[in-house]
Amino acid sequence: MQIPRIYQNTLIEKSVTLSPEVIRHVINVLRLQTGAPIILFNGDNHEYIGELDIRDKRTVMVHIQNKILHNRESPLKIHLAQGIARGEKMDFIIQKAVELGVHEITPLFTERCNVKLDQERTLKRIAHWQMVAISAAEQCGRNQITKIHMPTELATFVENVSSDQKFILSHRAQQDLKSIAQATHCTLLVGPEGGFAPHELHMAEAQDFISIVLGPRILRTETAALVAVSLLQAQLGDI
Repeated sequence: MQIPRIYQNTLIEKSVTLSPEVIRHVINVLRLQTGAPIILFNGDNHEYIGELDIRDKRTVMVHIQNKILHNRESPLKIHLAQGIARGEKMDFIIQKAVELGVHEITPLFTERCNVKLDQERTLKRIAHWQMVAISAAEQCGRNQITKIHMPTELATFVENVSSDQKFILSHRAQQDLKSIAQATHCTLLVGPEGGFAPHELHMAEAQDFISIVLGPRILRTETAALVAVSLLQAQLGDI
């Protein structure tokens, strides 16, 4: 049986008291008992192997027995800027992007984005998306957490982001990812369900983004993001 991996946003020393949310998951979902092996990580690229100590339903501790540096991060840092997709599509994109090694994600408001968020809903969605990223890291074995940034307008993002290579997906582009140069940090712009408007493509290209096509077929936004990330990792990363 695979040892459960749990993220704890705290300093991990000899003994760690689990948070209430994690306790509910450990007891009610995983149904672990005292003495069960468990792995904790906090984003410092280490795994902390320990043993579960359930005092009661509100007090659960992990006694750390070993600390191992285990780097599963790609040498290519990918910043995925994703036009906000509706419903569970955004959760799916974030989950799979984390599994594929994306370093950071910025949700984007674009002209054809049909998702409207006020300040309260924005904060709730960010908290939810960050939990999706944490859960994906627990599952795939990463010991660092993909950062989910606050949603921003496309114009603001393209004016302020910097990286070795910057790409924007467009099914009308002529160039593909096979011709990209060496890089250690890439930014990838992916549109929402309706894609980018022509003026948005021109705006990004004016900020040195290269328009890239993924093939002769038009892909859904959730497919396009993951195909592009996979191709970048295959050419410059660790897939």
